[in-house]
Amino acid sequence: MKFVDREKEIARLQQLLKGDSPYFVIIRGRRRIGKSTLIGKVLCEKDIYYEADRTDPVNQMAELSRMVAHVIPGFDDAVYKDWRALLSAINHRVTAKITLCLDEFPYLVEGTPSLPSIIQGLLDSDTDKLKYNLILCGSSQQMMHNLTHDESSPLYGRTDADFGMKAISVNYLQEALNLDAQETIEHYAVWGGVPRYWKLAESSASLKDAIWTHILSDMGALYEEPLRLFRDDMKDIVKTSTLMSVIGGGVNRLSEIASRLSEPATNLSRPLAKLIDLGYLEKEVPFGESIKSSKRSLYRIADPFLLFYNKFVVPNKSFIELRRNAPVEAALERDFPGHVGYWWEHICRDAVSGNIIDGISYGIARRWWGKINVINEEGRPESKDIELDVVAESLDHSTILLGECKWTTGANGRLLTNGLKRIAPLLPFTKGKQIVYKLFTKVSPEDDAGNSLLPEDVLHLLQ
Repeated sequence: MKFVDREKEIARLQQLLKGDSPYFVIIRGRRRIGKSTLIGKVLCEKDIYYEADRTDPVNQMAELSRMVAHVIPGFDDAVYKDWRALLSAINHRVTAKITLCLDEFPYLVEGTPSLPSIIQGLLDSDTDKLKYNLILCGSSQQMMHNLTHDESSPLYGRTDADFGMKAISVNYLQEALNLDAQETIEHYAVWGGVPRYWKLAESSASLKDAIWTHILSDMGALYEEPLRLFRDDMKDIVKTSTLMSVIGGGVNRLSEIASRLSEPATNLSRPLAKLIDLGYLEKEVPFGESIKSSKRSLYRIADPFLLFYNKFVVPNKSFIELRRNAPVEAALERDFPGHVGYWWEHICRDAVSGNIIDGISYGIARRWWGKINVINEEGRPESKDIELDVVAESLDHSTILLGECKWTTGANGRLLTNGLKRIAPLLPFTKGKQIVYKLFTKVSPEDDAGNSLLPEDVLHLLQ
């Protein structure tokens, strides 16, 4: 698979590692996000890369010594009594500046909790200045973040660079797998922005084949993937999995989630906040309302793969274990287009946010839902529930963009646009504003009003 994105990260790392002074770097992010691949792009043969495991410290130090011996001959002839002795010995033996990368660093800390303090001593020493670059990398997002952002941590404030690696944007998926625009949206709705998942998909003949091979099979590489992710950061994996399952099943309000789990809502604030920090959940509020103060907030799964898993694997696990595919196939046939449509809306909002469309610069786009007062067919006023897929305000506050997203064929552009025009004056945030109407459609709509954006247009906006 073609390596895409991460150009800024590579350039910054190369700048640091080739500098005159040694640098201390943290690289963190969820499992399979591409941390080790990034590191491999910047290290050279004279550098030392060690991927830790969960063995005891004596074995870990012996394994690292063997890796160091490839760069410093005979280094593994000695037995090092502790991490301080080993890391100091590297410092004494190097003749030119190199880079030492300790990957899966949290595994080393499990066996030696004092290791961050030992590293602090090396970084702060005035008598024995560090001669090599040090990269610490790990998939436990919270632990790696706290290393240098928690004031109680020995390494607090000592990094020269902290790379918090995020999911890759959907437009890079098109380039990586050589897909057309529609295929890109469909693949993204399954794999999200995780390059390792893209690599698995590349080895399959089709998206459907990849889903059945890697996700909907008890032998699949991703069949137990959520548990692996949660083990890195969550103490109560059962509760975490239950929360994700409930929310993925369409229970999105805090009171309803608490009721489903038979727990007070106050007990859920911390685990929900942690899942949001990790990027697995998001808190959604209607356009124009504050994330902090809105009483209409919804909790939603923020990662396409995890939502797909909780919609199609969790409720069908018994069938998958029995290898009875017919019910699972029926669920995919029925619900997959709607799943893709959900992420199509998400992608369209991302494409509008902070972008220039028809010469107008927009702020963050959100959904809006609520009640408006309309006149019914009998001429009487009534309250009607409305949902809008995309709402954004121009940065100069003069214009509101209203958008509707359709991941179906046969949409009528003029009818959809006229529907938006009818409700626009009744919305609470449009008074005195210029209104722009946009349709985001899978294919060109029938009776096109000239205001539709297709998948290729949306992906272009994201570049």
